Amino acid sequence: MVLEKRWLKWLRYFFSGLLLYLVLVDLNVFYLFGPSPSISELRNPQLALASELYTCDSVLIGKYYKEKRSPVKLSEVAPVFIDALIATEDIRFYSHHGIDLKSALGGIFSTATGDKRGGSTLTQQLVKNLFRTRHTQSSGLLSKVPGIRTLAYKTKEWITSVKLEFNYSKTDILELYINTVGFGNNTYGIRVASITYFNKEPIHLTVEEACLLVGMLKATSTYNPISKPEAAVERRNIVIAQLGKYKSISPTQLDRLKQLPLLLDLSSKLKEEEQDSYLRSAAKESIENWCEENGYDIYRDGLQIYTTIDSKLQLLAEQAVNEKMREIQRRFNNHWEGRNPWVDEDRHEIKGFLQNYMQRTPVYKSLKKQFNNDTLSIDSCLNVRKRMKVFTWLGERDTTFSSYDSVRYYLTLMQTGLMTLNPFTRHIKAWVGGISHKYFKYDHVNQSKRQPGSTFKPFAYCTAIDKGYSPCDRFYDRPVHIRYLENGKNKVWSPQNSDWAFTGYYMSLRWAMAKSCNSVTAQLTEKVGWDNVVKYAHRCGIKSSLAKVPSICLGSSVVNLQEMVNAYGTFLADGLYAEPVLVNKIYDRDGRLLVEFKAQSKRVLDEETAWLMVWMLRGGMQEPGGTSQALWEYKLHWQKNEVGGKTGTSSNHSDGWYLGLTKDLITGVWVGADDPSIHFRVSELGEGSKTALPIYGRFMELVYQHPETGILPAKFPAPKNKIKRQYQCSSVTPKSVGDSIKILLSVPDSVVKSE
Repeated sequence: MVLEKRWLKWLRYFFSGLLLYLVLVDLNVFYLFGPSPSISELRNPQLALASELYTCDSVLIGKYYKEKRSPVKLSEVAPVFIDALIATEDIRFYSHHGIDLKSALGGIFSTATGDKRGGSTLTQQLVKNLFRTRHTQSSGLLSKVPGIRTLAYKTKEWITSVKLEFNYSKTDILELYINTVGFGNNTYGIRVASITYFNKEPIHLTVEEACLLVGMLKATSTYNPISKPEAAVERRNIVIAQLGKYKSISPTQLDRLKQLPLLLDLSSKLKEEEQDSYLRSAAKESIENWCEENGYDIYRDGLQIYTTIDSKLQLLAEQAVNEKMREIQRRFNNHWEGRNPWVDEDRHEIKGFLQNYMQRTPVYKSLKKQFNNDTLSIDSCLNVRKRMKVFTWLGERDTTFSSYDSVRYYLTLMQTGLMTLNPFTRHIKAWVGGISHKYFKYDHVNQSKRQPGSTFKPFAYCTAIDKGYSPCDRFYDRPVHIRYLENGKNKVWSPQNSDWAFTGYYMSLRWAMAKSCNSVTAQLTEKVGWDNVVKYAHRCGIKSSLAKVPSICLGSSVVNLQEMVNAYGTFLADGLYAEPVLVNKIYDRDGRLLVEFKAQSKRVLDEETAWLMVWMLRGGMQEPGGTSQALWEYKLHWQKNEVGGKTGTSSNHSDGWYLGLTKDLITGVWVGADDPSIHFRVSELGEGSKTALPIYGRFMELVYQHPETGILPAKFPAPKNKIKRQYQCSSVTPKSVGDSIKILLSVPDSVVKSE
């Protein structure tokens, strides 16, 4: 009797403790266990919803999602699929209330004996899929303790399963389940799975097809019928056996079905809605931190994301890029016809270039591991020719290439990047990251860093203007030898002009910058200090690390296109700097505004300095020999329209740049091969005025042909305040007649060449 009372006492303690534990977990006391789904979430469960990306004028340009799904009613699914699902995953589905104690105890026992069979009901699986109970956001303070974390997850799933059973009928639960469960290969829900694997609606599934899909639920990668057909068939037959066990099919049917081969129909899939692009990737990157800090999942939460991109300007930018890059590629192919285009500083072909490049590719590293560094076997595989589709300017082309053929072909394709910015709002209006995102994921706007050449010179002139120089101050165009200390060593820098000659002219700073005179820029940099040039470049918006050496004024350090465009924007925005904005507004799935991103401006240049820099940049079109004058070939001069800008070419013509500005927009263009060793051999073809400038010219020509963009021809604004320094000056003032001749010089070894 005493023993029986003691046993009952401990039993009461156990159930009281269990009840208390369940209450603590459900209430998430002291945030120990993580939140459970609320009553509202239980009654209105939301499936993962794709986030949508829009332009500023509400044109849909992309979606973000990880789960392809297309919900169906239970009546639209073959009954045999439901029978197989219940027979295999939860035979007592219609008799339990969310938790099957017998299966749960069996799962605990099997796990203890090494067979991780589990004991989750369909309702519990639905809870895990629907409410992401094992997601980091659902974790509490105890989540860092492995054993307790698992127990907390399971407990929340048990509690939520019971709640779900009291709020929904069995039919509702089944319908939710079949529309949320994953079937591998980014397919979610029975309809997408049925179409993906068998090209048919789920109502038409046969017994063996239904059993294959149910079998995949145990482990979608292990039993994937595409990559692991034998394992998938073996698992399918287990599900067929379960149907036989519970009398859903006859023994004769069972034997016949097990003998059937695996027959997939992969010819028709649901239309892919996710159109990837450079813009889509850049927009995602720009809001990743905000999403993480505020608990949003861009792939599930149905956000409506509005960019600052103007759809009309974007289309015109893409058109200009496509037109001009075709021409540039044709010139490049003709220029190198019959020769390998990879050369060193002395224009000699780089021996072993293709082989060395190949060794850095993922396919080579995989083969190296597979063949245990056997170079002959690796090389043999890399030379095997196979069918493939390749990018061409005439569309995709079917061809037969080896790995070496493919790498060689793609290395010789010229690439580009274009970005357009409204410098006053800092809204990015157009973004073209390359020639084809499908084939080239690398974004040449914000990922690629290259030498900017002479497009960097304005920062040297800006430094001088801000320190009191005038656009009319003059320097001789003459040989320069600048001594400096680098890493404790004395060095001498002797830059050449792009045409390897010095005029002897007494040049104004405006004319020198317009003509892109290296010698004057170098002298000016020596006067103001190259460390100050670096400081002003950073102040205007350059983020990249810059070497504090004299040659920095000619663009010897690498930068990306986005920061160059934004830094030039500081000049047009009266000396105000702000971070560029690509995503402007984000709304939730119900249309409520969550956040609005606005540029936060700060003054970094005096207004007079900024206006004078725009005046200087206009010199490229107005001064004798200005490097922007190729723009006269384009229809940009309506209503006395004014354009300014700066060309740039890095050493050996590896990079062509153009930064152009009007009163409304700054647009930057870069052109070059992905590997700097591949480039034009002569400046007549490879300099920025021949590669990047034409893209800018064509883009702005198209913009002015489409007044619906709101960008109209106009002059630059007059200064808001009186300019105290002289800026209207003659271009050429030789000190004497003898100074007005060209001084041809031999090229020294220590040459840094820039356009």
